[in-house]
Amino acid sequence: WLGRETVRLGNSGESVTAHLASAMALVGLLVWILARSLYGPRLTGTGSQRFTLIAAFGAGSVFALLLFGSHVTATSQWYVFPDWPLMNGAVFPVLTDANSAQVLHRWIAVIVGLIVAAVLLAAWRTQPRTRPIVRLAVLAAALFPVQAIVGGLQILTGLSGWTQTLHLALGAVIWALLVALVSVSYLEARSRINETADTTGETATARHIERDDVDAEDLSTPRTRKEIVRAYVALTKPRIIELLLVTTVPAMVLAARAVPGIQLGHWLWLTVWTLVGGTLAAGSANAINCYLDRDIDLLMARTRRRPLPAHEVDPERAVVFGIALGAIAFAVLGFFVNLLAAFLGLLAIAFYVVVYTILLKRSTPQNIVIGGAAGALPPVIGWAAVTGNVGVPALLLFALVFYWTPPHFWALSLRIRKDYAAAGVPMLPVVCGIPETTRQIGLYTILMVAISLILFAVGRMGPVYLVAALVLGGLFLRQAWALWRRGDSEEESTAGAIRLYRYSISYLTLLFAAIAIDTLVLAALG
Repeated sequence: WLGRETVRLGNSGESVTAHLASAMALVGLLVWILARSLYGPRLTGTGSQRFTLIAAFGAGSVFALLLFGSHVTATSQWYVFPDWPLMNGAVFPVLTDANSAQVLHRWIAVIVGLIVAAVLLAAWRTQPRTRPIVRLAVLAAALFPVQAIVGGLQILTGLSGWTQTLHLALGAVIWALLVALVSVSYLEARSRINETADTTGETATARHIERDDVDAEDLSTPRTRKEIVRAYVALTKPRIIELLLVTTVPAMVLAARAVPGIQLGHWLWLTVWTLVGGTLAAGSANAINCYLDRDIDLLMARTRRRPLPAHEVDPERAVVFGIALGAIAFAVLGFFVNLLAAFLGLLAIAFYVVVYTILLKRSTPQNIVIGGAAGALPPVIGWAAVTGNVGVPALLLFALVFYWTPPHFWALSLRIRKDYAAAGVPMLPVVCGIPETTRQIGLYTILMVAISLILFAVGRMGPVYLVAALVLGGLFLRQAWALWRRGDSEEESTAGAIRLYRYSISYLTLLFAAIAIDTLVLAALG
């Protein structure tokens, strides 16, 4: 049916991309079936659930890149630049409506290449060298630069037939290799879990239930459909999602100014689907985070009543639920908004799950600083949804949320530092103490307020925003300074941290509301 529609629509960019997406999905399904049927008898139980997730995001990134490249070719943007790898002699040319898709495709290809290399590195470090997992990762990583070079030859040969065929074929092979990698890793990890369960037996199960402080009778009690739905919704952490969406809509209001003549109906259409896709993407990241952190959630008073430590949802179903939400989010954003927004949504999920949760959270007190980049992407996604590119104002909004995150989260961690210490999570208050944490909160607050004022100048904001940035920023600085001064007193610093944490939420909400109001006022005044 999609093939017929592609012909009927004259090979439009959307139809060609949708057709390729369905074809690659079919390839992935066939690879999964083959892996499950042929590799099953050779399982060794050496897999890793964490590596499986890393590989899955690598495969998802390649899938997104395939669709982005298909869209570029189908919309005839391949000929915008006659050179390769540079673009009219530049690495970062000025983005226009005519060249944005081609520029973004090349940049995204570099990002995906780094992700594939990271998958190879993770496989090399965590998996036995003789296993198929490592061989599949090596093959995928080796073919990726070859495919990139063939893509360059497409440009240099004027999109000759053999380069198009070879470029797509190599992309499909890399996709199939990564799907096979994910499939084998998943089967190995599942086999490992089953073997562990078989050897530990009922005694270990009883100890696990006792350790989790959960009554065995409660576990065996059937749950109502309403309770099950509530548990799955809780996995997505709705309160966090609300805060993420608060930064998305004002960014879309501001971005509309960069698209002269955009119709209100079209903007509302983009906004609705961006919010739907963003909600699903954030829910995906949060659900997978709950799966990965279920062991430490059990040790913390604040989190032990979450669905997984409370045994309200099976862990494997939770991670499948999270991955499914991510796939649906990508499809919604890619189909109803644009592929750039979809790719950024996928990048946000991958960054939060892989970089923050898997790599940083349990290894460094700077985890929230670097990992906070995931939470700073929603305004960039909102901007990209409207404009189809990433402009300087979007990057400043990203920086604003990025520098807001450490004061916000460290204020919370000051309050629950004993929980983090009990769980062995190296949050800044646990590792460096209260005085250093309050000092860092003050320094990051100064940077955050400075970014908010830079946005006024660079983003051509009006007086409404300026007043809000000065007043709200001044109040934030005042509370951060007061907390810094009380850093030697545990009781006073805890009380001040609670006040700062609550105010930080109000600050972000009101400042982004001011962005939207200021933009609308300036538009009304002409």
